[in-house]
Amino acid sequence: MIITVSRAADLGQVRKALAGIGLWVSPPERREDGEALLVVQSSSTQVDVEQIRAVQGVVSISRPDSTHPRVDAQGPVAQVGKNSIGREAPVLIAGPCSVESREQILRIATTLRERGVLYLRGGAFKPRSSPYAFQGKGSEALGWMRDAADACGQSVITEVLSEHDVAAVAEHADVLQIGSRNMHNYALLKSVGKTSRPVLLKRSMSATVEEWLLAGEYLLSSGAGSVMFCERGVRTFDESTRNLLDLGAVALLSHVHKLPVIVDPSHATGRRDLIVPLARAALAAGAAGVMIEVHDKPEQAESDAPQALHPDALGPVLQALRGGDA
Repeated sequence: MIITVSRAADLGQVRKALAGIGLWVSPPERREDGEALLVVQSSSTQVDVEQIRAVQGVVSISRPDSTHPRVDAQGPVAQVGKNSIGREAPVLIAGPCSVESREQILRIATTLRERGVLYLRGGAFKPRSSPYAFQGKGSEALGWMRDAADACGQSVITEVLSEHDVAAVAEHADVLQIGSRNMHNYALLKSVGKTSRPVLLKRSMSATVEEWLLAGEYLLSSGAGSVMFCERGVRTFDESTRNLLDLGAVALLSHVHKLPVIVDPSHATGRRDLIVPLARAALAAGAAGVMIEVHDKPEQAESDAPQALHPDALGPVLQALRGGDA
């Protein structure tokens, strides 16, 4: 943003007034006509334009066009079937990393529904770093998950890995998930957007916020019903946790961009003992919900066993979601 200041204005007073409303500017540049140009720094607070115009000496304000207008216009609510995410109380999305069998997903879905969980997550297709790791049960697992969710009155959220699988996943899922490894897969984003379904877009492990928002723009411009932005941690140099949970980005997207943000503390930490405190922190930062990997037999989980939480450990998270003290 560039603010033009009249030649007669006291630049020191103008800069002081702008700082008072949270705007920090670069050193002024004088034009030939004597007016000064102030470039607003990216670290500034987002304020209403009328507040800037009210500063004595401000002549005009120039703002660049947004690179993601559809994302800007979406708003903080995502509709998922008869339910909405981001409108009122934050939500819990829970389920196993991988759908391992019909019996397993039904057990977990039933246990979660007894605790009031309306959104069932689980992987039918699993992207794994090693080609020898468990890759999921594939298309068959989609049916198992859909049947379990229908039996328990839940919505299904599951990941789609390939353009070839979009139709099959859209047939069974209420929300299509784009995983972190595919955030930059623009052909897949376009294909998923064309289903008109809501999408859960995970942040790539090294993506900037702007790149994340632009991936959301790909989805919305292709027809997606809505986009929820899922923070799952970014890659860093420290191996104490699996990733670094970026709560600053959560607050930025929630409070400044007014978007529905879901936080995945399971993938952010890679360890179950940190999930609950980070879930609480995410809600405090403005998240519309948290997504947690839950398994009723974590020690037997086919994938991500160290970060799988037992349903009995969800109590503090559920209390935080409902506004109570854990």
